[in-house]
Amino acid sequence: MGRSRSSFSHALQAGSLNAILQLRFLFAHGALLRMTRSAFLVLLIAASLAMAAPAQVGHPAKGSWSGYWGTSEASKKRILLLLDWRDQKITGFINPGPNQVKIDKADLDVDTWTLRLEAAMPTSGGGKAPFVTTGKLTNLGSWTMRTYAGTYTLGGETGKFTVTLN
Repeated sequence: MGRSRSSFSHALQAGSLNAILQLRFLFAHGALLRMTRSAFLVLLIAASLAMAAPAQVGHPAKGSWSGYWGTSEASKKRILLLLDWRDQKITGFINPGPNQVKIDKADLDVDTWTLRLEAAMPTSGGGKAPFVTTGKLTNLGSWTMRTYAGTYTLGGETGKFTVTLN
């Protein structure tokens, strides 16, 4: 071939007519095609790495979780948790909307993926009672089957809950 890539790039930087002639020479001798294959392989590898990046989007507890809580199957009530990850801590609301309850405290043990949430839940008498959930995050690699399940206390009541990431 006789001409090196560095002489070609030098000529391109100079912006001369010689660069166009060298490009034509490289194209005629297949060198441009080889460079294109190399560039394609680099692009393919970069795209593969970029596709792996969305595998973990944010914190594992972040998102909208829906499910049920209650002392028995017959007394189950619907619950929606809206959790976020801000300033290195979990924040959020229980049953977001006009009657939402702010989560006051959230602790996550990443060794066991045990999450504890605390909030002051309104009672039927107009007061508030401590609502505490303690459960485990499971199926962390899944967007459709990730669950948070465990036990809760609401004042003197104790029961079980299960929510799934929406």
